[in-house]
Amino acid sequence: MKHSFNSWDWYQLDLNNLNTIEDIPGIDPSYKEWLEEVRDSNSNRLKVVTRERGEEFLWGSLIYQQDMEESEENHFFHFYVAKDYFITIEMDFDVIETADFTGMSEQMKYSKSAVEGFLVLMGEILTNYLINIDRFEKQLFDLMWEMKEKNGKSTLEKINQNRHEVLIWRNLFIPVMELKMGIEEAFGDEVLGYVEYKRTAKRLERGRNILKEYLYEIETMVHLEEVVSSYRGNEIMKTLTVITMLFTPVMAWGALWGMNFKVMPELEWKLGYAFAWLLIILSTLWLYVYLKTKGWIGDLLKGKKNGTFFD
Repeated sequence: MKHSFNSWDWYQLDLNNLNTIEDIPGIDPSYKEWLEEVRDSNSNRLKVVTRERGEEFLWGSLIYQQDMEESEENHFFHFYVAKDYFITIEMDFDVIETADFTGMSEQMKYSKSAVEGFLVLMGEILTNYLINIDRFEKQLFDLMWEMKEKNGKSTLEKINQNRHEVLIWRNLFIPVMELKMGIEEAFGDEVLGYVEYKRTAKRLERGRNILKEYLYEIETMVHLEEVVSSYRGNEIMKTLTVITMLFTPVMAWGALWGMNFKVMPELEWKLGYAFAWLLIILSTLWLYVYLKTKGWIGDLLKGKKNGTFFD
């Protein structure tokens, strides 16, 4: 399908009608190399070709939609951009949920060249990214408060799922950043004055900065979760140690009077049983007071409070 705008054209094709490319006026013979790449490509790639002034172009492939659960579930398209035209192959606007093809076409009418028109297309893709990142912000906000209410394996799992999602978003922005630099390399300072170049560059910068801040927040949550887990692990070990020490008198005196020696005067005492209990209780109390005085019991005997990190 051909879309004409003022002095330039957009050819929107699929893999079934690639033969029409050779009929495009002024197309460079190197497009055959591009088509060979297209048939085997399912990943990001970019090639910049600079010749005489006015004959620059670039081509490649771009993953513009990535499933957050499956690495193989992605959508990519192939592009060939020159000053007077650009070609896209397998570009499916249905997978871009926020895409406004009519509005985008209206914007392209004001583009000075096919390069600026292509930047309108890239701006539409970035807009979709930003809208989805805004939804992710709500998800991250809920997680920040959830981890205060409960800490554990499930919370840590959610934190790392969010970290993985941010990494995917960053991975989508990186090839767009490379493409922006490739356009600057191919077409020079002229593109820097394009309105759509400035707009697309700002969207790209905004998205990358937001993701950078989100990643910082997630790393902070991971660190906080690790601190809480470490503290709770230490408290558990402290609790087990204190309980073991408090039961030491019982085990020690019990072991003593559990011996089988024939001469054990205490076994003949009339009040020996009561004396044994008294000695065990006093020994345990003395040990408890000693631990309490040293501050080794800490917060073990305090009740749990809701909405706190360390209880």
